[in-house]
Amino acid sequence: MNANQIITDDMTLEEKLSAIDAALKAAQEAADDQAKSNGAVAAPVDPASLTICDGCE
Repeated sequence: MNANQIITDDMTLEEKLSAIDAALKAAQEAADDQAKSNGAVAAPVDPASLTICDGCE
């Protein structure tokens, strides 16, 4: 992933953060789809979330 393709200098901080979040979400969805097609489970963007139960998040 190339940051220059995601953000530009004329974007506000909120726009940059939103663009980064969207890119990470798209990358996670692509990894999930690829893993499902291979019969595996994709790791989340933040692997530390595997160590926290859903109720604690």
